[in-house]
Amino acid sequence: MYETILYPTDGSEHAATVLDHAIDVARTRNATLHVLSVVDDRAFLVLDDERVEQVRAELQETAREATDAAATRAADHDVETVTAIDTGNPAECIVDYADAADADLIVMGTSGDEYERNVVGSVSQRVVREAPVPVTTVGPHV
Repeated sequence: MYETILYPTDGSEHAATVLDHAIDVARTRNATLHVLSVVDDRAFLVLDDERVEQVRAELQETAREATDAAATRAADHDVETVTAIDTGNPAECIVDYADAADADLIVMGTSGDEYERNVVGSVSQRVVREAPVPVTTVGPHV
């Protein structure tokens, strides 16, 4: 049933807990785990033009570190992985990637802060509403 699992990560401490769940499902199902990190370009709107490239490079490096760490951990559990980094609105990028990769399941965290939830809407809430496949969410207190 699950051959391709998408695990979006921001590299946070909570993301490591979510990764445990994603690895467990992938290993149990002998599925490929796609690890995606999205550089949220909405943050660039408030930056001076000369700082945009520096901040983009820093965020891309953070995203690369997050995807590499997740892939290494999955490989330690004999789970095949594919890594990717995208730039844009995180919820849109996650849904688009799931569709393009023909994912069967998305496993993601629900650790958005109160400001994000109230002002721009939770990424996980949007993904649950718009995803073309089932979404397993893992709360911050698991």
